[in-house]
Formats: sequence, structure tokens, C-alpha cells
Amino acid sequence: MSRDVLGLFVGMALAFAGWFGGFGAFLLVAALGALGFFAGHHLDRGGDVRDFLTPRERRGR
Repeated sequence: MSRDVLGLFVGMALAFAGWFGGFGAFLLVAALGALGFFAGHHLDRGGDVRDFLTPRERRGR
């Protein structure tokens, strides 16, 4: 799936959340979508979930 189509689906999901659920639902969908995006992006780069939980000093970076 191209990024354009994915962006279209995300925009439609946010629009439906805002229309039917109000502004609070819009913000919740946007925040959870951003969290999912960053987690997926991190895991695609070969990271591990444990990297989120350990301080940066202990990872040696």
C-alpha cells in the first residue's frame, strides 16, 4: 500500500472520529495513531521494544 493511500485512510479515520465522536475522540485517534506510527517505524528499523523501556545511557548510544 502506498503512503498516499495510507494517508488517505488515516485522514478518513480522523474525520469519522471527529464527526461522530467529537473533538476528544479526534484527539484520541490522532494520539494513538501517532503512537502506533512511531512504534512501527522503530520496529521496522530493527529496534526492539525493550529500547523504549531502557534509558539511553544504558544502551550505549
